[in-house]
This record gives sequence, structure tokens and C-alpha cells, in this order.
Amino acid sequence: MTKQQKMMQEELGFVFLHGAGMNGGVWDIVAEGLGYPCLKVDYPSREEAAGMPGHHLTLEDYVTHMAEQVRRWDTDKFVLVAHSLGGVLAMELAARLAERVAGFVAIGAAIPKSGGSFISALPFPQRIIMPVLLKMAGTKPPESVIRKGLCSDLPEEQASRIAAEFIPESRRVYTDRVHASAPQVPKLYVKLTQDKEFGESLQERMAANLSADRVESLSTGHLPMLSDPLGVRRILEGFVGQVKTSHVSAISS
Repeated sequence: MTKQQKMMQEELGFVFLHGAGMNGGVWDIVAEGLGYPCLKVDYPSREEAAGMPGHHLTLEDYVTHMAEQVRRWDTDKFVLVAHSLGGVLAMELAARLAERVAGFVAIGAAIPKSGGSFISALPFPQRIIMPVLLKMAGTKPPESVIRKGLCSDLPEEQASRIAAEFIPESRRVYTDRVHASAPQVPKLYVKLTQDKEFGESLQERMAANLSADRVESLSTGHLPMLSDPLGVRRILEGFVGQVKTSHVSAISS
């Protein structure tokens, strides 16, 4: 078997990073139908959710916690799939595990420029107002805001559950700076055209910050893994084919 044939047969995995307030289970429907090994990482504050949220945790603490989960996983190469706040964390995680990352997918994800933070990637005046709101009101939005923003296209029952189970994040995960650059692997940005949290122009800027090779669109709100899991799965299946082809081309050249 040639190296090219071996690479085409090699099975990649997916590592999923969720957004703020969620947990890895948000990816269940997407992952179950993919037919690839999947790891749905969780953030460290979930371990403290029953008590006091981990407000002392830094962005580095989050990345270290996720990296340990990936290191214990037995799939050598994987595509990182990041949603919303997860984009900030995925940039640092990709830099730390560069030898294992084969591709990068950002789905309605925050991608700041190198040296920036989640807040710095927001448009004016949000990047001025948000630090004040985080300090005064914490990191769990009011239920009405969660429903209007995160859950704009979800059924009532699902929206109620998300609002009730929303887990506050550490403030520093929003304010700490990201020093990693865009990974040197195939990159895809998935724009959510009905997103009430991140507008289209903001997502286009995030895609530019990522230096995405391609941009695809889904006509959903902010949580497409719940409102259109089949659409997300279709995009990921197409992308993993591109990743394998890219690896074969690199070997051949």
C-alpha cells in the first residue's frame, strides 16, 4: 500500500468545543451520525457547576483542562470543531496540539486576531460595554437574553432547558488574550445567517481573522448543532474529505 492510499484510508477523528454556558452534550446528535471517532470536550467550570462557578479560572486553565482530555484520547489525528466562545479556546488548543490537528472548523465562532481576546473581537460598542457587564452582572445572561440570542430558532421546550441549565463561565475566558495564530491546516468557517448573537458582518470578520480557506453558510440561529444537526454533519463530512485530500497532496508534492 502506498503512502497516499494509506492516508486516504486513515480515519480522522473530531474534537468538538462547545460555546459559553453549554456542555459537550450539545454535540450529541451531530456526533452520533458522523461515523468517525468523536471527543466532546468540556470546560473545567462544569466540575464546579454544582457549587461556586470557577470565576478564578484563566483561559490557560480552560485550555490545559481540554488538552488533558485530548491527550487521553486514542485518536492520533483530528479535526477541531469550535462553536462561539469555543473558537477562542480552539486557537490555543490547536497551537498546543499542533502535531495532531489535521483541520479546523469554526461554526459561528469567535476568532480574534493574535494578541486579542474574545471581547476585542466584538464590534463597537459591545467591546466597550461587555467588560462592565461582566463585572457587574456576571457571565450568565438573563433568561430573556438567552432565549432571544442563543435560542432564537429553537422550540420552546429546548429553549427553556438551555436557559435553565446555562453554566456561567469564568470572566477571564472572555478577557484573557489569545497569543496563538491561525493553525496551518485546512480551515473552514461556517457562517450562521440567522444568528442573533453574532451578525453576518461580524462572522465574516472572524472568518478573515482565521484566514479560512472556505466559508460555508447555514440558515440557522446561534445553535445549529441543535436546530440543524444534519446540516452541520453534512458540512463536516464534506470537510473531512477535503482534509484527507490535502494530506495526500502534501505527501505527493
